[in-house]
Amino acid sequence: MLPEFELCCAEFGKFGIQLTEEQYRKFDIYAQFLVEYNEKVNLTALTQPMDVLRKHFIDSSLMLEYCDIPSNASVIDVGTGAGFPSVPMKILRDDLQLTLLDSLAKRLTFLEQLCEKLEIQAKLVHGRAEDCGRMAEYREKFDVATARAVANLSVLSEYCVPFVKEDGIFAAMKGPTEDIQASSDAIEKLGGELEDVIAYDFYDESRRIAVIRKVSQTPSKYPRNSGQIKKKSL
Repeated sequence: MLPEFELCCAEFGKFGIQLTEEQYRKFDIYAQFLVEYNEKVNLTALTQPMDVLRKHFIDSSLMLEYCDIPSNASVIDVGTGAGFPSVPMKILRDDLQLTLLDSLAKRLTFLEQLCEKLEIQAKLVHGRAEDCGRMAEYREKFDVATARAVANLSVLSEYCVPFVKEDGIFAAMKGPTEDIQASSDAIEKLGGELEDVIAYDFYDESRRIAVIRKVSQTPSKYPRNSGQIKKKSL
């Protein structure tokens, strides 16, 4: 499914990532299963080999290049979908302790089978972020929360920051146009601080990762329910 090993190595290498043959094998299994499963469950609009390689696998992997993620970090991927960005991160960094959260059971069925095929360990959680973020089992239990979503950073932060331990981070993958600084007040209300905005070029696109450091506990009233979040962001 994926281009040959040497070409994939060259593509990853453009961003300073060295790919082993075993990692390539797992990415290839991932790509084949993603495209196959996509015929019965809508997981992605991108099914061409080079698109899957670049826009899913390499794009997700850049979280490791631009963010300081400690060894053995506990990572929750909020609204993980088809496993992006966290499963490519796990392929490259098997030390990560992965939790995949999604509200759609069909996606979690795909992810369960995917993890078996890739022989990787991950905890799968079926639920909505605003509900799970209030549960003692998940609230403020993770070193890192990630999300690759189109919602503005204020909304994403309310969904994700409650999962993060004090001194942990929420890392959000964003495009070039959103006014990230406009979310600073909302982030502070949640116990976070906008620590960095990492800008980088991704082929012919501009990308950013917003890094939010958890500096204090999230007040118990957050996250609000989905209706309140959608009606008015913080």
